[in-house]
Amino acid sequence: MQAVPEGDLGALAILFERHHRPLFNYFVHINGNRDLSEDLVQDVFFRMLKYRQTYQPERPFTAWMYQIARNANADSAGKRKLEVGLGDKEFAVVNVADESLKRKQEISLLKKAMARLPLDKRELLVLSRFQNLKYEEIASILGCDVGAVKVRVYRAVRALSAIYFELSGEKTA
Repeated sequence: MQAVPEGDLGALAILFERHHRPLFNYFVHINGNRDLSEDLVQDVFFRMLKYRQTYQPERPFTAWMYQIARNANADSAGKRKLEVGLGDKEFAVVNVADESLKRKQEISLLKKAMARLPLDKRELLVLSRFQNLKYEEIASILGCDVGAVKVRVYRAVRALSAIYFELSGEKTA
């Protein structure tokens, strides 16, 4: 990314190749809409080009990128003025075609539970569990300390677990 502010747009193409799939997955997990997610990925790279001078080399690139992604998603949601939910959309975590019926039911319950989580908790789980970002990177994205991220992720996992068990009719452990 350090070459992009100096006018090397070829470096941005390399970054796009490296990061467009993880960004797309992030958006699909957040909003459940594949078409919207494709548009948002393009918007993020447009914004990266537009705001390239704001990149700080001492800050992790992925933290900067996901901060732009969060802003793009928030702007998009504001324009739509609709509650963004996963609904019955594809939740591209695993390929369920080869899984047993029980596994399919568990995944379906997990999707429903994720959709019921508040956006802030869902986003934390997507960043930490599906995007595999380190807590330090998430803290940089959210503008808080690592300890706060750990607590928030723990609470998000607990909330997801409670919703999952409520939907499944099982008692929590």
